[in-house]
Amino acid sequence: MRFDVLTLFPELFVPLLTSGITRRAYSANGEGGAIDVHLHNPRDQAQGNYRRVDDRPFGGGPGMVMMAEPLALSLAAAQSARVAAGHSRGPVLLFSPLGRTLNHAEVERWAASDGAVLVCGRYEGLDQRFIDTHVDEQISLGDFVLSGGEIAAMALLDAVARLQPGVLGDAESHAQDSFNPALDGLLDCPHYTRPEKWKWDDTGQELGVPEVLLSGNHARIERWRREQRLALTARLRPELLEQARQAGRLSRQDESFLSGLL
Repeated sequence: MRFDVLTLFPELFVPLLTSGITRRAYSANGEGGAIDVHLHNPRDQAQGNYRRVDDRPFGGGPGMVMMAEPLALSLAAAQSARVAAGHSRGPVLLFSPLGRTLNHAEVERWAASDGAVLVCGRYEGLDQRFIDTHVDEQISLGDFVLSGGEIAAMALLDAVARLQPGVLGDAESHAQDSFNPALDGLLDCPHYTRPEKWKWDDTGQELGVPEVLLSGNHARIERWRREQRLALTARLRPELLEQARQAGRLSRQDESFLSGLL
């Protein structure tokens, strides 16, 4: 799969593509990963000595607006490169507060796709004419505003990378993530590691590990983890619990445990 990113700040992507365990997923770092990432700077397509990519908004108001022409030319170059490399032109995604919120199902969709062209806006936004004529989908990370689309693009690339075979140390790791269908869409449970007793402050008070995790009884451990997922989801994200219930993913034992929490 191939992702082409239109960004005024391609250097921001270097740590993502070259650091951490997910670097295995990217062919951009020279390791031949499953995800081919290419960065395109609209400024390279801008005209004039200053390579201007933004201008004042018509009608007045604060800030600057990214111009349609450099974006359109940069997009055309990216799509031509995709086709030359044997890929589709790809859908065009814009990261914007107007978009629908990115979730696990959407990440899975893109992880199984041929990729896309990711447009990272800056300043007050993009000329609406470019959005109307070239953008296929808009995506948001949530109800807040970032300085640009780069962080959102990196979030999508990282989430997609984690789902690629051979990227994580354990092939089952992502199956235990929050929101994953393998966990019925619930939140993940708490995790513990060594030492068994941890002194968390200067008073000498020790915090231990839940006894069940030290028992060696795998059936008890799995039930404890299930109940922790249920309890956390009920307390923190009750709408996810209701979705699981409506989808028939909760057992009688689950419902009995939940009724005891009330």
